[in-house]
Amino acid sequence: MTDPQERAAVAERAARAGASVAESLFRSDVAVETKENETDYVTRADREAQEETLAVISEHYPDEPVVAEEDDAAKAVPETGPAWIVDPIDGSHNFVRGGRTWATSVCTVADGEPVAAATVCPAVGDAVVAADGRVERNGEPVTVSDRTEPERCMVAPTVWWPHDRRDEFAAAARAAVTRFGDLRRPGSVQTALARLAAGELDGVFTNVDAHPWDTVGGVHLVRRAGGRVTDLDGERWRHDSVGLVASNGGVHDAVLAAANDI
Repeated sequence: MTDPQERAAVAERAARAGASVAESLFRSDVAVETKENETDYVTRADREAQEETLAVISEHYPDEPVVAEEDDAAKAVPETGPAWIVDPIDGSHNFVRGGRTWATSVCTVADGEPVAAATVCPAVGDAVVAADGRVERNGEPVTVSDRTEPERCMVAPTVWWPHDRRDEFAAAARAAVTRFGDLRRPGSVQTALARLAAGELDGVFTNVDAHPWDTVGGVHLVRRAGGRVTDLDGERWRHDSVGLVASNGGVHDAVLAAANDI
């Protein structure tokens, strides 16, 4: 493995390249298709942003596999060796509606564990990056919040529950509002995790089996920023875990209880 800082630099460069392509098509008359359901959107912007992102990665690491959301890219994280994980537009629903909450996420892993990550949110001008040291947002260090009282916290139930599981969505919202001061639903998992890492949110949770491109980079940011990420049993989260419970650490038990209420 090369130096994590070098990999973080490539992750940021690749994420910025993909985000620039997506931003050039943002709020334009781009055709929208659906994938697994009526709100699972994909556009030309997703595909072209992914192509640009992969081009930057392959320039520096041509022999390393890439796990990515669109087209024929691999969908499973290798258990051994280095690999890259890419989401060209996390928050596609927001993107196609003209909402600013979307991100291009790039991270690199070794033996399934994240090493470096970059989440670039061009519509709001943020880039959150980490290797094996501190987390930086736009070049300035950030950390998770220091709040320990749930009633003063803001959390995000995340990942989309399909129509036949909306009772779980309702349960997640109820679990949040009965325990915490407020809730947010950014509509982008990577954005929510980046906000948690930067102290804007205090918890992010779901009981859904999330894709690695939606989660792994953001999990790395949260951990490097001083937060905690587990599965629904409170065990250390991995890319193949079911459910995700992330917090600033100080209110993790409350966030975990909320996730298990679903």
